[in-house]
Amino acid sequence: MQNFKSSIVTATIVFSVLFSQYTLAQDTSETKPQIGTTQKIGDVILFALPAATVGTSLVKGDNEGAWQFTKGLLLTVGVTYGLKLGVNKQRPDTSNDNSFPSGHTSTVFHSAGYVHRRYGFKYAIPSYALAGFTAASRIDSKKHDLLDVIAGAAIGLGSNLLFTTEYQQEHMELTYSSFEGNYMIGYTYKF
Repeated sequence: MQNFKSSIVTATIVFSVLFSQYTLAQDTSETKPQIGTTQKIGDVILFALPAATVGTSLVKGDNEGAWQFTKGLLLTVGVTYGLKLGVNKQRPDTSNDNSFPSGHTSTVFHSAGYVHRRYGFKYAIPSYALAGFTAASRIDSKKHDLLDVIAGAAIGLGSNLLFTTEYQQEHMELTYSSFEGNYMIGYTYKF
């Protein structure tokens, strides 16, 4: 029951951070720019990738990993929006002065970096592809330039260095025993 409660708390924190990030990033200019398909897909990935990432950790029963993801996401969002407020760089579409760094990019690269660091590179390849698409969509929609998305990616990936550890696979065990001159090596794999 305790694991279920901690899973609910972790999921609630992640979704709250994601929704608050989207609200803060909304365009506040008088004339709303046209939103294209690429930008819409990038906006969907902003929510879907972190939700799928933390959801997968929770489904696997990796509550420690889900908590590491959440702490990293909080740091990523905090640093990103602290810089946005401090730097006040104009967006390429001149809609507001929240260009540096890209919040979409920092969030999705945090998710991809978490999967890479926690579970391995081969599992992170699709996440990196989605993160790269999202970064490109921010440039294509003229919300950011290359410097903004590179800084966002660095922030997202960097937060994983502080909080994310490699997943310990508890379903495999290698054993060794010796008795009366006999030696035995064993390998156990739990499905």
